[in-house]
Amino acid sequence: MRTKHVWCGLVVVVLMGGFHSRATAEFFPWWAFDSVIEEVQDRGTLRVGLGLFEPWSACNAEGELIGFEIDVAKRVAADMGVEVEFARTNWNYIISELIAEEFDVIISGMAMLPERNLRVNFTSPYNSDGIYLVANTEETADLETLADFNSAAVTIATRRGASSIPAIENAFPDAMLLLFDTDNAVLQAVVDGDAQAAAAFATTRTTWIEAHPETLHLPSEEPFASEVLGIAVRKGDLDTLNFFNGWITVNSANGWLEQRRQYWFEGREWVGQVATDPDTVAACDESFQ
Repeated sequence: MRTKHVWCGLVVVVLMGGFHSRATAEFFPWWAFDSVIEEVQDRGTLRVGLGLFEPWSACNAEGELIGFEIDVAKRVAADMGVEVEFARTNWNYIISELIAEEFDVIISGMAMLPERNLRVNFTSPYNSDGIYLVANTEETADLETLADFNSAAVTIATRRGASSIPAIENAFPDAMLLLFDTDNAVLQAVVDGDAQAAAAFATTRTTWIEAHPETLHLPSEEPFASEVLGIAVRKGDLDTLNFFNGWITVNSANGWLEQRRQYWFEGREWVGQVATDPDTVAACDESFQ
């Protein structure tokens, strides 16, 4: 039986009809709410919300999810003694769906941004990354430096709701933004010349250029922005936040997180696992629309 955290001051509220949403967390202390961790243990399943962008998460040839965040989520669930269930979602709505309790936690390479932190609580950082420009070589032949991309004549593509959006707006305020739901759509826009460049993380930029060496290039080897990543949980649940912070501390100290980082972000052994068949890729992307 799950133990409820009850605040005696809520008696009056309950008699008047109670509260029905975690959105009321700003009016009540954290111990007024059930612990998501306890709910997960009772249910026997950890529901993880995620978007699709390699190598954080991707589909293999069988349409199964693989990636750094998939490893993290599976390890968390195993340490809790529960199963893991992945809730694939459109990145643009992932925070809203967490708040609506469609899943328990976001483990999906989410950058810790102030505007996001107003809506969710973040754990301690467990990863970091740089953001780079990948450009169409023919379309940007006359652009020699990153500063040259700060022009109204330049269109930069990225995913909707991504942390790269404020990074692009800060570094290239005069450029035009072109937004897509998936990384594959972003890549295709640059390859086709619909955008002169795209924002990409370190591993993604390498994968894209390896796949299209005649079409794409790096205008600079240096990132134009960097970010730290955290696991996102709903507000008002310090029990769950404490569990994940402890998990990150333990798995940083024992080297497991670093080992998985090296595999997914520094090595290239995983590349051959990622789906390349157009039908499989399309089906995988469709599940995140």
